[in-house]
Amino acid sequence: MLSPGSATTEKRFPYSAANHVTTVTGRRRQEGIVPTTFGSLRRLLLTPQLAEVSFAGRGFPVPRSAATQRLEAVPHAVICGFEWGLDSRSQWELERRLDLVDPEQRGFAYEGATMALTILDAAGRGDRTRDLLLGPGQPHIFLAYIGIGFAMARLPRPLWKKVLPDLTGTPYHPTMSWLAVDGYGFDRAYFDTRRWVDEQRVPKPYPWQGSPDYFPRAVDQGIGRALWFIHGAQPDRVAVAVGRFPGHRQADLWSGVGLAATFAGGCGPDGLVTLRREAGAHQAELAQGAVFAARARAFAGFVPPHSEASLAVLTGRSADEAVALADGCAVAASTAGPHPPYETWRRNVRACFGAATSQQSADRA
Repeated sequence: MLSPGSATTEKRFPYSAANHVTTVTGRRRQEGIVPTTFGSLRRLLLTPQLAEVSFAGRGFPVPRSAATQRLEAVPHAVICGFEWGLDSRSQWELERRLDLVDPEQRGFAYEGATMALTILDAAGRGDRTRDLLLGPGQPHIFLAYIGIGFAMARLPRPLWKKVLPDLTGTPYHPTMSWLAVDGYGFDRAYFDTRRWVDEQRVPKPYPWQGSPDYFPRAVDQGIGRALWFIHGAQPDRVAVAVGRFPGHRQADLWSGVGLAATFAGGCGPDGLVTLRREAGAHQAELAQGAVFAARARAFAGFVPPHSEASLAVLTGRSADEAVALADGCAVAASTAGPHPPYETWRRNVRACFGAATSQQSADRA
């Protein structure tokens, strides 16, 4: 979660990841993770201070509280993983460092490490990202895809064709790679809130998995996740923020809110009841996001109590039941149809919560 570039190298922090990585690595484009001297220099050039990713540092309109401190631990873990990804001498060393992070936050650290390795691979040559995700990063593949999206926000669009490694034969690939686009949307909303939230910018389509028309929808799902952080997990404020967007965007935003509320937490039972009520006609989208969060947590091997609590309120199911629902609604990556398999999977889940009409509002005219 840093600053990005795009096709025009949009300015959020005073550097361009692609240019710095290319300059620093120079002739040292090689397999494996680059030696720590060069990694340290890149880290100094690319990594923001923790204060810069705090809610106060971003200017988010929320008072400091136990909930915001909990949520701020997420970007802090991402930054730690990013630094380690840049600075580690080998994958073995990177894995040892990431294992030091407690299970609840470890996926976020892998998110940051994946972002770092994706930037290195895209700016040069190598299979660092693929090696990580075929190895110790596999249990955290959902968040790793999001880390790829964070890297996309720092790279010019012509390099995006290089960011997704070949993970053929592994679970959820490439269906869940749409979470990379979700991650891109989260990053834009978190780091350029004025443009992407206040001004409600719509991204230019990009042919991710051959579906350029779906790209803005997946971005909105990430923006919805970001709204949960920007407004400090305060359901009333989150609902107002979602409601400011055009109606056809709100379904995807609510899905992102449900995923963030369940995966990251930050809200007690009473607040979750309020969140469900505020979602109104989009309760099925909220529940769908929560179900995907359950699948991600379970695949990583750790479902924290706050995720169980969120699932109980938002879906009426336990974590095990939500995971079974997700698995039962999954579709093959080769499934043909008018929507990407990822969206077909989402629709199948929503249908279990009575979303026959609500899902139609998410379709772009």
